[in-house]
Amino acid sequence: MSLVIGTRGSQLALWQAEWVQARLREIAPSVSVRLERIRTSGDKILDVPLAKIGGKGLFVKEIEEALSRGDIDLAVHSMKDVPSVLPEGLAIVCIPAREDARDALLTGDRVAFRDLPVGATVGTSSLRRQAQLLVHRPDLNIVMLRGNVNTRLRKLQEGEFDAIVLAAAGLTRLGWTRHVTEYLPPALSLPAVGQGALGIESRADDTFVRELLNPINDYRTSLAVSAERAFLDRLEGGCQVPIAGHAVIEDQTVQFDGLVARVDGTQVIRDRIEGPVEQAAPLGTALAERILEAGGKQILDQIYGRVYNE
Repeated sequence: MSLVIGTRGSQLALWQAEWVQARLREIAPSVSVRLERIRTSGDKILDVPLAKIGGKGLFVKEIEEALSRGDIDLAVHSMKDVPSVLPEGLAIVCIPAREDARDALLTGDRVAFRDLPVGATVGTSSLRRQAQLLVHRPDLNIVMLRGNVNTRLRKLQEGEFDAIVLAAAGLTRLGWTRHVTEYLPPALSLPAVGQGALGIESRADDTFVRELLNPINDYRTSLAVSAERAFLDRLEGGCQVPIAGHAVIEDQTVQFDGLVARVDGTQVIRDRIEGPVEQAAPLGTALAERILEAGGKQILDQIYGRVYNE
């Protein structure tokens, strides 16, 4: 028996796919597992903000097409890159334990966020990060920064930016935490939906792959991510609007913070909800409804330029 894992070709994506490959070899030594690198639209188009070219779904589109065709058997994604609605016939069948979900600030001279000079240039590809940083520091000059982690680090080191913001999880997985100046607390920068979690996608009817992956599925992470993705789905969220959502499981309770903001940080609608773990996804939907009613609907209407679905 052999399986093919589809993955993007970046260093981080390969690390993640190789990690899953190693776990599968431990679980089922008799199963041959190889990687297939797939270049996605998001990897090819690096000079345009994600919000203008279709959002994070561009990092999974070609991989999902290969999965639907049967060219590969499973795909390893960063959950924050996976749209809330999957193509017909595909499913997220495994979510391993989450890595650090926070954002990390990297500065050339180890200056903390609050001490960045007035007008400092900060690089990020995320409107979510941009909006939240501007809430606390409206003086900052936020500049688009695309490319893989290596490219972004190089641009910081070459002095193009005073600081950059990256997901802590990727830096931890690559062993690059030495570059981190400061981990931004969720109160300052609430993480993206699914940030820090991996999602393994396969064909929905492939029971062999689903059962094979079951030992590395993490119950608490899966519940937390289900709440976050229900929140995103209700908001019809994409890269065009700053949306953040992060759930934590404490005992048998879901604690979920979510927000919608204007890109310039002049308005942020943030709220929290708690409830039993059995209601994780409905809680995410309920929090989205509360945020829409509190002013999120107007923000979304303006950004999307349409009447929001009731």
